[in-house]
Amino acid sequence: MARSRRPAPPSVLILDSGAVIALSRQEPRARAFLQRAVELGAWVEVPVVVVAETTRGTSRDAAVNRVLKAVAAVPDMPEAVGRTAGALLGKAPGSGVADALVVAHAIEVGGGLILTSDRRDVALLAAEHPEVWVQGV
Repeated sequence: MARSRRPAPPSVLILDSGAVIALSRQEPRARAFLQRAVELGAWVEVPVVVVAETTRGTSRDAAVNRVLKAVAAVPDMPEAVGRTAGALLGKAPGSGVADALVVAHAIEVGGGLILTSDRRDVALLAAEHPEVWVQGV
C-alpha cells in the first residue's frame, strides 16, 4: 500500500498580519522562526492586504515599516488572487477576507508556508491545498 506524501517544505514564507505585528514587537518565537527560514534560504513575502491591515500612514507604523523593509517583498496582487480568495470564502463561510487573500497569495505563488497568529482560520482556508503549509506564531 502506497503512502501519500506531503510535498517538500515550501521555499516561500508568507507573513500574515499577526506575524508582521509579532515581528514588529520583537517576539522571540516569531523572530526565531523567521531567522530559521532565512537561514534555510526561504524567500519572504507579505501580501499587500497585510500592509493595509498593519499600517495607517502615521509615525506609529515605524516598527512595522522596519519589518517590511528588512525581511519581505510585497508583490502586486493580481486579479487571480482575488478570484481564488473568493472561491476559498465560498468554501469556508465566515472566514475573513484578509485571511483568504493571504491563503490565495500562497496558492497563486505555487505554495508557501504562512506564518500566522490565526492558525485555525488560515488552516481551514488552506485545507484543500497541500502546497500551503500553516504555522502559528
